This record gives sequence, C-alpha cells and structure tokens, in this order.
Amino acid sequence: MTSLSAYDPHAFTTSAAMRTGIGLALLAIAFCAVAAGSEPGPQSPDWLQLGLGLFGGLALFLAGLQQLSEGLTKAAGQALKQVLAKLTKNRFTGAITGALVTGILNSSTVTTLLVVGFVSGGMMTLAQSVGVIMGANVGSTVTAQLLAFDLSAYSLGPVAIGFFMLFTAKREKVKYYGMMIMGLGLVFYGMGLISDAMSPLREFEPFLEILKGLERPVAGILAGAVFTAVVQSSAATVGIAIAMASEGLLSLPAGIALALGANIGSALTTGLMGILSAKSTEAVRTAMVHVTFNVLGVLLWLPLIWLLVDITVGLSPSSPELTGQARAAAEVPRQIANANTIFNVINTILFIGFAGWFARFAEWLIKERGTPEGMIIEPKYLDEAALVAPSLALQQVRLELGRVGKIVIEMLEMLIPALDGRSLDALDEVERRDDEVDILEAAIISYLAKLRAGTLTEQESKEFQFLMSAADNFENLADVIETDLVGISRKAVALGDTMSGTETRAMLRQLYTTVLSAVEQTVQAVSANDQNAAEAVMLLKDDVRIQSENLLTRKAERLTVDNDDYVELVRLEMSFVDQMRRIYTLTKRVCRDILPPALARRD
Repeated sequence: MTSLSAYDPHAFTTSAAMRTGIGLALLAIAFCAVAAGSEPGPQSPDWLQLGLGLFGGLALFLAGLQQLSEGLTKAAGQALKQVLAKLTKNRFTGAITGALVTGILNSSTVTTLLVVGFVSGGMMTLAQSVGVIMGANVGSTVTAQLLAFDLSAYSLGPVAIGFFMLFTAKREKVKYYGMMIMGLGLVFYGMGLISDAMSPLREFEPFLEILKGLERPVAGILAGAVFTAVVQSSAATVGIAIAMASEGLLSLPAGIALALGANIGSALTTGLMGILSAKSTEAVRTAMVHVTFNVLGVLLWLPLIWLLVDITVGLSPSSPELTGQARAAAEVPRQIANANTIFNVINTILFIGFAGWFARFAEWLIKERGTPEGMIIEPKYLDEAALVAPSLALQQVRLELGRVGKIVIEMLEMLIPALDGRSLDALDEVERRDDEVDILEAAIISYLAKLRAGTLTEQESKEFQFLMSAADNFENLADVIETDLVGISRKAVALGDTMSGTETRAMLRQLYTTVLSAVEQTVQAVSANDQNAAEAVMLLKDDVRIQSENLLTRKAERLTVDNDDYVELVRLEMSFVDQMRRIYTLTKRVCRDILPPALARRD
C-alpha cells in the first residue's frame, strides 16, 4: 500500500496559476518593450499607470473568472453532470445541452472534460460527444455577452456581498454562491480597470495604428490566438476587445478578428494540453475534435468577415443619436459579443450534421494508444486536467478502479483453469497481474492526493474517502490471490491432484463461483456507484457461510483417512476455503460503504 504522504499534493493546483503568471509576465515584458520604444511627447501616456491598470485589471479579471467558474462547478457540477449524461444521446440534444451546461458552468473546459469521462466510460460515443463540444463553444460566449454590459461602476457591490456570503455562511451551498457572486464582481471590476487604463490611448497615434492593423483578418486572428494562448483564457481576449471597444479604440472588424483568433488559441491550447497529458485515447480524440471544429470554423469565416460584420450590425442595437467615437463606444462592445455568439451558433448549425465525420477523422488521426515500451501498465482515466472539477476527477477514479477490479477478476478467473491444467506458467501469470494492480493502485492514490490539495464539498470528501478505501481493498484482494491462493495452488499441483473427490470438487467450485460473483458485483458497484450491485454482494453472505461450513464439515469427517498426501490436500482445501471467505469479507467491506446506513446495518 502506497502512502498518501509520499506525493506532492500541490503539484497540480499550482500549475494553472504558474501558467497564468508566466503569461502575464510575458505580456508585461512585451508591454515594457513597446513603452520603452515609444517616443516621449505631449501625447505619450503615463506608461507606469497604464501598465498598473492594465495588468492589475487583467489579474483581477482572470482571478474573478476562476472563482466564478469554481463556485459554479461546485454548486451545480454534480447535477449538471447527471443532466449532461442523460440528454446527450443524439447530436442535436447534445449540442443544446453542451451549450446550456457550459453557459451555466462558465467553462467549456469543464464540459469537455465531462464528455471525455463519458466517452472513456462507454456512456457516450465519440460521435455523440462531437455535438456536445460544438454546443460548448456556443455556451462559452455567455461570458462575452455579460461583459458587454457596462456594469463596472456597480462591480464592488457583488464583491462585498459575495465576500460576506463566502466568509460568514455555514452552509456549503451558500459559500459557493458567494464565491460565484464575488467572482462575477471581480470580473466586472477588472474590466473597468482595463477600460480606464486604456482611455489615455485614445489620442496615442502609434497604438491607434496598431489597432487599425488588426482590421486585417489574418493579423487580428493571429493576435487573438497568441494572446489567448498566453493568458490561457479566450474570455480574457474577448473581454479586453470589448474593453477597448468601450473606449472607442477598436472597430468591429478588428474585434471580430480577435474573437476568431481567441477560438483558435483556446482550441489549440487545450488540444495541445490534452494530447500531451491525456491518459486515454478518447481524451486525445476529443481534444482533436475540438481543435478541428474551431480551426475549420475560423477558416470558413476568414474570407467572409465582412458578411459576419453585416449580420452582426443588422442584429445588434444601434445608437443613431450619437456620432463618431462616442457612437462606436456605445455600439461596438455589444456587437463584438454578438458576433462571437453568431459565429459559434452558425458554425454549430453548419457542422452538426457532420459530427460522425469529425469523429471518424479523429479516430483515423489518433490511433489506439498502447502501453509505452518498458512499462507494465499505465493509468487510462486519470487525466490531471479533470482535477479542476473534483466531481469529474472522482468519476475518473471510479473508472480507473473499475479497470483495477477487472484485473482482479481476471486473476481470480485464471486460478481454476491453472489448477485443472496443473500449469505453473498460468500461476506465474496470475502473480504478474498483481504487479499491474500495484502500479494502478499507486497511481490512483497519487491522483487522489493531488485532488485533496483543492477544496472539496462535504459529499466529495465522503466520496474521496470511499474511493481511497476501495483502492486499498482492491489491492488487498489482489494480494490474497497472488500470495495466498497462488501459493495454495502451487502446493496442490505439486501433490498431483487438485481436489479429493468429485463431490468435494463440486462444492469447492460452487464456493469459488459465489465469491467470484461477489467480486464482479463489487467492481460494478464501485465503478458505476451501483447500490443494487452492492446489495447483491451483501445478500450472498448466507450462501458463502453455508457453503463454507458444508465444506469444512465434509473435510472434518474424512480426515480419518490414513494418507499423508490426502491430509495435506485436505489442509490445502481448508486453506482455500478460508481465503475465499477472506475475499468475500473484503468485498463486503467495500459494498457496505456504498449502501445507505439502514441497508448496511442489516449485515
């Protein structure tokens, strides 16, 4: 059993912050280079104040987005996960559900991770997942729509209310709502700081020339993609575009180009992370679908940005009473947000019919991954990207435990054929499979240690404890098979016979079959959180007891035979019965924790 303390629990939680910090540092360096290269003059802005406002506002904006997403995920993630699992049976309902879930969770990443978990667990096909991913792109535009409302003047109100709820409430649910409200306030406050910081640039010609250059589609798309890749947030890119537009600095074509680039930057970043870090082929294929869809969508609109401009202007509110820069500042922010939504909605409608093609392309491009050379086995479902959503990460642990359980079942199933065939090689293979269980159990404990570094709800903490205990018990099951049952089997093979008589053989096989069924039901109970399977295991108690007692009674009656080999065989068979009962006890220990207290107490 691997100790929990042997792993660094902060390894994952600091990585996202580090990436964002590095991104802000790179932006700061680039900003300083531009400031240093500019000619001082009467129109030159105060670069220090501008930089403080820009980067301070961006930091608050990103922190607010993270807090908003975390609060939403914890408050509603479990329920939305169940909705997503039920309403994604075809591509159209999948797209609608993906949009709704992403809009509520404020994170297409979390939605995509949920989809990966469903595909990996066999609850959804890759083709079905394509619709959800397309819908998630639509849902991700909700943030931009909110940002287009100029609410920065009122932003400190939600910050104060959310802070009060977060630090005074006793109920977890209220704390998470407070986190959401405070995060939303920080987002708008950060937007206000960014907008105020950029106001001096209205008269700074070099900067205006740069922004004018962004109206060239390729330049704007590249700028949006690079910025999104640096700050790890497409919402930040669109948000800054809206902030600049609210100061009259950015035209609609330039804003649309930045938004298109943000779609590419977001997809490429998450796709690259998925390809490099994902454990399962399904996760890599899902990431590839996301990349392919977003890149194709942008390429489709690249020569038609003028058409998207016309559609957006026609569907957006106007302010004809204003003129010049004042009119642009009033109209363009909402137009950018609307263009971002229109772009993703039209792309989803156009491509939804080709979901199967996207899936087949990903399957053709990403072949089934085998175990790397030199490795016995590696985890398949423990994707570290899922750690941002604890309920999802715990589901991934369940899937990996199901994989461990299947190995334990296979070890147990191999015993009887090995005994019947008197095959020592087959027994060696059983022992080798125990190494696979040890490796996966250690990986699960390491993953759970990283998950524990974050904050968990009360329900998530209970599930965490259960899964950690289940991993330990599965490893103990494998050890009983590998150490005790294989040892008994080797001695039985050496005696030249496996059972002492036809009736005894039948009784031993009956007990073995009952215990094997208990192990199979336990694996089902853990991997699928199936209470019916857990109850079925508990109901086998009398069968195991009666079958064991009948065997022991029969062996006691026949110990009068004066034959040393026979006595040794009886002793081995009685040990076999003891180990079967021990395995059943371990399965009961696992299943008891799954059942409600009233049912568990019946044992």
